[in-house]
Amino acid sequence: MQFSIIFRRYLHGKYLRVVLLLLVISVTTIFCSFKIGDTSLLVPKGNSYSEKGKNSVKTSAEPTSNSKLRTGQDIILTLARNSELEDMKDSIISFERSFNSKFHYDWWFMNDEEFDQEFKSVVKSLVSGDVKFIKIPKEYWSYPEHIDQKKAASSRNEYEKKKVMYGKSESYRFMCRFNSGMFYKLPELEGVDYYWRIEPAVRFDCDITYDVFQYMRENDKQYAFSMALQEDIRTIPSLWDVTKEFFKDNPELIAPGNSIDFVTDDRGVSYNLCHFWSNFEIASLEFFRESGYDEYFKFLDERGGFFYERWGDAPVHTIAVSVLLPAEKIHFVGNTGYFHNPNQDCPRNSELRSSLKCRCDPSTDFTWHKWSCVNKFFEIHNYVRPDSLDNIKKYYPTIYETIDLHESKDT
Repeated sequence: MQFSIIFRRYLHGKYLRVVLLLLVISVTTIFCSFKIGDTSLLVPKGNSYSEKGKNSVKTSAEPTSNSKLRTGQDIILTLARNSELEDMKDSIISFERSFNSKFHYDWWFMNDEEFDQEFKSVVKSLVSGDVKFIKIPKEYWSYPEHIDQKKAASSRNEYEKKKVMYGKSESYRFMCRFNSGMFYKLPELEGVDYYWRIEPAVRFDCDITYDVFQYMRENDKQYAFSMALQEDIRTIPSLWDVTKEFFKDNPELIAPGNSIDFVTDDRGVSYNLCHFWSNFEIASLEFFRESGYDEYFKFLDERGGFFYERWGDAPVHTIAVSVLLPAEKIHFVGNTGYFHNPNQDCPRNSELRSSLKCRCDPSTDFTWHKWSCVNKFFEIHNYVRPDSLDNIKKYYPTIYETIDLHESKDT
């Protein structure tokens, strides 16, 4: 009897072990049936995908091309006026053809005035996702109480005499302050994770084949850019000194492994004027709310440079991103054919241009021009340029796999 009980227990235990083994094999098989994501985004030259080191960039799953599988709340975000309807139509048509007709993201429009019915009807008819209209509160688009408006008016007159672009414009300064430190405080954006900023009168002349939002989320990217160039020093004469003062008082906010060398050539003594062109930017709103960015903006705002000078949101965003974020959290969105007057992105490699069905002239490309700061970003981090199909295949395989080579055609 005792032997019988022991034998049954043995069989039962053996049965459990077999079931457990089959379960482990099944889970492993399912896991392995999914392709492992890109582990080499912006890998430094000479590093293999498996190497670990200070320049290695951690990535995860592949970008999701099916909007039903995506996670989070991400939007296209535009600041526009009713008078810009025709330019807005061109931007929407171009971006839908290049990207959003595949992914159907919602498109939200902001204005310091009410949008008229014509604007609403036209854009609704063109956007493949849902549309939302936001009126900017007066306090977000006006002077803060501490600004001396007579001094601000005098400054605008001086900038006009110097023939600085938008030097005379009051509304341009409201816009730059809004884009620098107010937009992410809109209650309508409270539940939004990532936004993609797109302006009227821009084009995307190449197909964007992967879901950039999901790519950034899955790879823990906080900020993305397409173009970078130098600012007019006359618009920001005191910005760098004020910035240095802020970070001297708040050193704990400086991220290790950041991109400080993108914005300074002398380890912080002076600003080299390089900035990400913020008319194309994709960013996590968490960055603006929780990284120390808002404290930085408030410090700048108190100094009045948005009105006494002509500080733009592009250098403000860029300096903050370069100091507050580790480099691995910044993503370069290349080969989109993006055009914003006067600059054009256009792949110079004919095979790549054909594969992405580009409709642009490579001789006009500014991205890799000697005056472009994109070169510097790649050089300081020793990143491999995604400027050919071979490079993309080797160093950015996740993006490469979304390119349909069978449908490519010469441009």
